Amino acid sequence: MSKILRDIIPYFFCAVVLLGAEAKSTSKVFPNVSVFTAPTDTTMNLDETRNRFPEILRDAKLLMSEVLISDFNKDTLEVAFIMSKIFELLMEADQIGDMNLEDKEEFDRFNRTFTDLYTHNLVTVQSINAPIMAEKMWTDISEAIEIEMGETKFTVVEDRDGHVPLVRTKQVDQYIKYFQTKGRKQFKIWLTRYGKYKDLILPILKEHEMPEEFIYLAMIESGLNPKAYSKAKASGMWQFIYSTGKKYGLNRDWYRDERRDPEKATHAACLYLKDLYKQFDNWYLALAAYNCGSGRVSRASKIHQTYDFWQMHSLPRETRNYIPYFLSAAIIARNPEAYDFKVPKNVEPFQYETIKLEKSADISVLARVAGLKPNVLREYNPELRQSATPAESGYPLKLPLGKKAGFIAAWNAIPEEERFAPQFVVHRVRFGESLWTISKKYNVSIHDLAAVNKIRNRNKVRVGQKLNVPLKGGQVWGNGDNGGPPGHSKRIYRVKRGDTLGQIAENFATRASKIRRWNNMKYGSHLIHPGQRLVIWVK
Repeated sequence: MSKILRDIIPYFFCAVVLLGAEAKSTSKVFPNVSVFTAPTDTTMNLDETRNRFPEILRDAKLLMSEVLISDFNKDTLEVAFIMSKIFELLMEADQIGDMNLEDKEEFDRFNRTFTDLYTHNLVTVQSINAPIMAEKMWTDISEAIEIEMGETKFTVVEDRDGHVPLVRTKQVDQYIKYFQTKGRKQFKIWLTRYGKYKDLILPILKEHEMPEEFIYLAMIESGLNPKAYSKAKASGMWQFIYSTGKKYGLNRDWYRDERRDPEKATHAACLYLKDLYKQFDNWYLALAAYNCGSGRVSRASKIHQTYDFWQMHSLPRETRNYIPYFLSAAIIARNPEAYDFKVPKNVEPFQYETIKLEKSADISVLARVAGLKPNVLREYNPELRQSATPAESGYPLKLPLGKKAGFIAAWNAIPEEERFAPQFVVHRVRFGESLWTISKKYNVSIHDLAAVNKIRNRNKVRVGQKLNVPLKGGQVWGNGDNGGPPGHSKRIYRVKRGDTLGQIAENFATRASKIRRWNNMKYGSHLIHPGQRLVIWVK
């Protein structure tokens, strides 16, 4: 039995036990959902100061067991979806704050096991173009090749002013051979994406007076995939972590993650690389710092008393591999035919036109009006995290070229109440409730709940305070066929322990009699049970 399987089995059986325990209380477990019990004063104090890291880790382990089951059943889409949820949880943990030593050790152990799982043991990931494939290739090749630093012999391929010098060494040639053999299939996909995004990225690099070779940096970081994510909680084409992205103007909120916006992220990457170049005055060292941080490169430079990357033995192995990896991709991509790659033809470039939306609108409605499939609209707007656009006025929605005029005509033709998507439920805080219990009640992240309501101190909410609770998922609008009232969108609510029909009705600003009618419950019946699913139409 392999080490990875020995590490995963305890997680799997832990998940089975937890699922079984919850099943006995007639409530099936889903990530971030728990049975709600009205807390006492003591419970409230514990909730407000509780350590949420163990709970996030527990949810991640449960999801990992679902990944194993879905992979065994060869359900590729489900594997990709669940893995994205795991990375969301890890990013949420990263934003909470510092971990104690015990939590950090447990999270590091989970990270190692999870990384081994998706890089080596998932059948579905090996056969699809998943968002983690660029990182998987990097992991495979960096483990296989050990860079020997020192008196390096190299051949200059290209060295022009204003460009990154391209050289070939023994290690660079090893990477080139890898891309021509084992990594060939994935590199062909990267070349296709290069044809798609080059007309967007190269002008931005020119605008910032940056070397055009940096487009190959995005290639090795993410495979030029705007939705790429990594075990280091980095996201987007340029693989920004949350703190660095925020520093360079990339915001993340309930609706969007601008690290996944190709245009904004490219501008941010240029600014970041400019700062690194100002610090080191050397493009190789700037690239090394992009990988491992400027502090490590500065220390290595002082230790070895040099600014020659090839002499810095003390850099991490991953960083020592990083520059040859970049050079090999750049050398192949600038002349694919010379390395037995065909230049992809008929690649549709990423070109778009924008329209400004007045309010939050549902993706499925927007796609229908534009005559597109929802996944195509998402490809043009990869920064969107939810099934609706942001609530503020003036959000620029990207559409494929030629779709704008038809979209505006069709958009103006549909009824006003069907255009926009109500994405919030108003919750009035009751005695004994905390931000944590409210987040669990509605199955939302406490981080998102605090961000939407601009709450700085998450330990304090007052009785009677009104909170906007963001709701996930696309909208199903009421009509004569589905039994819902016009102008209302459909919600599925899972009953928690302690809920009453009257309380649920109050939470969703409706009446208990309507909930009974929508769910075919007998008149006068107030009996509901934990785990029961209720259809609720929200105006």
